[in-house]
Formats: sequence, C-alpha cells, structure tokens
Amino acid sequence: MSTARKGGRDSGDDTRHASTQPRVVRLARINGRTPPDNPAQCARNIDEEDMMFSKLSKGLLAGTVATSALLPAGTASAEDMVALLLPENVNPRWEQQDAAAFVRTMGEIAPDVKVEVFNANNDTATQQRQAEQALTQGAKVLVVIPIDGESSAIIADTAAEEGIPTIAYDRMINSPNTTFWVQADLEGMGFDQATHVIENTKDGDTLVLLKGSPTDPNAAVIHNGQLRALTPLFESGARVMGYENWTQGWDPAIARRSMDQALTQLDNNVQGVVSSNDGNAGAAIAAMEEQGMAGTVPVSGLDCTVQAQQLMLLGKQTQCGWRPLEDMAAAAAQVTVRLVNGEDFSDLAPQTVTNGVGAEVAYVPVGSYSAIAAEGVAYVIENDASITKDMVCQGEAAATDFCK
Repeated sequence: MSTARKGGRDSGDDTRHASTQPRVVRLARINGRTPPDNPAQCARNIDEEDMMFSKLSKGLLAGTVATSALLPAGTASAEDMVALLLPENVNPRWEQQDAAAFVRTMGEIAPDVKVEVFNANNDTATQQRQAEQALTQGAKVLVVIPIDGESSAIIADTAAEEGIPTIAYDRMINSPNTTFWVQADLEGMGFDQATHVIENTKDGDTLVLLKGSPTDPNAAVIHNGQLRALTPLFESGARVMGYENWTQGWDPAIARRSMDQALTQLDNNVQGVVSSNDGNAGAAIAAMEEQGMAGTVPVSGLDCTVQAQQLMLLGKQTQCGWRPLEDMAAAAAQVTVRLVNGEDFSDLAPQTVTNGVGAEVAYVPVGSYSAIAAEGVAYVIENDASITKDMVCQGEAAATDFCK
C-alpha cells in the first residue's frame, strides 16, 4: 500500500491513507528513530507544528525551465539577482522539476529578481567556479544543490566573505556559513524502500542493494534508513545480502554495471533490488530484462520520474519515493526573497538542524509519499505539478489499463 509521510516522522506510524497530502512542515520529532551514523546527515532539533506553503498550479510548472532561465556562464548580471547552482544533468529532475519550480515561483513572488541557473555537470571545481562567477555578477543569494557536502563548503565560505548568504537545497552543505536547508525525510524514505522490498520477498531470499553516490551526503542518509529495516533480517538470515555497491555520481551506467555484476556473481539468484533512486532502478531493470527477470523482482526507487512511473505501470519497477519538489522550491524561494530584501525569515523556518561541522542551520522539511503500483502513479500525477498523465502514458505504458 502506498503511504504518505511527514518529514521526520517515526517509522512506527508510517501508514497513512493515500489521500493524505504531502505538506511542507517543520520537522517532526524522531521519537526513537536511530539517527544517521554520519554527523553530516544532521542531528535534528524539531517540533510537531506544520508549515504550509501554497501549492503551485499544475499549469504553472507543466513546462520546462524557460530558455532564458538556463543561461550559460558569462551572462549579464542584474541589480537584484540570485543564482541557482545545479549539480548535474544525469538526473532530469534538477532542470525539469527543481529548477523549473524555483524559477517559476520566484517569478510569481518576486518578478523583479532575476534568477541565473548554472549546471556543474558533476564537477566540483566547475560548481565552485560558477559560484564565483555568480558572486562577480552580483548575486544577492546563492541557492546551491551541492555535488558533495564538503567541497561545497568553499562556496558558502567564499560567499560569506562577501556578505552573501547560501541556501543548501536538497543536500546539506557542511559549512558554518550555510544559512538554510530544505529537504524531505530521506532516512524515512530509505526505510520505506527497504520495507517495500521486504514485504514482497520471503525468508531466505537474496537482495541486491544499489546505493547512491558516495560523495552525496543524502545517499548515506537513504542507506541508513534502508539498513534500519534490513539489518535485523540480514543478521537473522531471513534475508541474504547478495551484493551491494555505491553508484558514483548517481550514474545509471555505473548502476547497470553493478547490477550486471550482481546477476553474474549470484547466477541470477536475486529476489529483490533495494535501489536508492529511479536511475539505479531503471538500470537494474534493464539488466534483468536481458535475463528475462524484469517484472518478477520487486525494485524500489526515488523521485518518481516519468520513466519510473511508466515502469511501475508495466510492473517492472514496484515502488518509488516521491517528494513534492514544487514545495521544496517554494520554501527555498520564499526564504531567498526574504534574504534578498534583508528581512528576517525565522517565521518560515524557526527550527534548526546541526550540520557536519556543528553549525546550526535553519531547516524546513517536506513530506513524502511511497508510491506503489497504479494507485501510486495516480497519486503522483495528481500531486506533482510537473507531471501529467499524458506524459506518463507514452510508449509501452500507453497500452496499460491505467492509460486506456
């Protein structure tokens, strides 16, 4: 059954009716959840109060980022300009969903503020140069989706020297100069991924774990959640850890090689794949397709991309964790405007987390949803402003009952 989750909610209360709307909330207390082992994953200091951000209309985000928003390095600056620094374009969500939502939201609430969008293509040095360029162009705020939480500290520190605040979007920046962070409860989402695979396998079954990028601080958080569900079963022998590997840069080609290796080493004796995102899931499915196994093995994911939803309708991917990215963008945009205007934003994010260098960072998490089967696809389409049924019902998926 598909489930909705508030940010930071305890695993003992994971099941909610599918109609529960994801909400931007102040992070709820963890009530006994084991915190992530990596201190960079933030010790949470939180309460139960909700914070709502207005939902953007489906029409507002149906299109991709306007061409003028995705400008190459060296474009003109503006008196009031903010920079959005994307990590890569391997995952289509950054440009098609996150950047689109942020640019459009800024256009709605602060039309006089220009937004420059940069993409570092998974190169930390490039992202640092782009940040320096944005500062030279006169950026009033840097909104950074870091490639990794350590090297991006240089960006926040350099900006702080010029009196410019840095927002960490999606991934934490381990700097004392990180101003604000917005993210979903990824540890809980990792737990949901593993729980789904557990519930669709039996005692003695062999699992493959395709983890995220070792340089992405979020990947360890997701994996910690997976292990919270899996470790007792691995220790008891109820499930067998057949193969596991990290996926540098979240590159599906690397995930594909890992899955090919797993199938070879295990002689296709794989009954479940705990995949940390949809790219890894798609790679695993492609590898199993060649062995005639696709659609017989539960496969988890994260992001609920159009391709993932198509694979779910075809019965090949069986779960994906979804976050309301438009709400994340709205939270970041509202704080950005306050910072541009030199205004206090504590009413938007009165709670804090501690990042990997011990700095207290203002924080707003968003809810999440574990999408399963056609019911989950329907929920995502209804609630994700960037995805329509027409987009999902293409190719092989068009012949499914859901699309007819």
